[in-house]
Amino acid sequence: MSVYDERREELERYEFMFGVPRGRLAVALDMLTDALVLVGQHGVYCQSARQPGKPAMDIQIISKALSDAKELVIGAMDELKRPQKD
Repeated sequence: MSVYDERREELERYEFMFGVPRGRLAVALDMLTDALVLVGQHGVYCQSARQPGKPAMDIQIISKALSDAKELVIGAMDELKRPQKD
């Protein structure tokens, strides 16, 4: 099933509030946030043997990638908010 089908109601709500591009980015941002929460929870149970008290290295890498993607989405939303110059 397509993400457009699975998240239809959420997409419609955000696209109505923010327009199509920013609405889709807002849904992507929500999805990234949800993924970060799940990875964070998983990191509690998968501790690093080399670094006690820290998540396993793969969890750290996934968390960093999701955080970076979230930052890029926020940057794209900010760019779309700015008035376009001709």
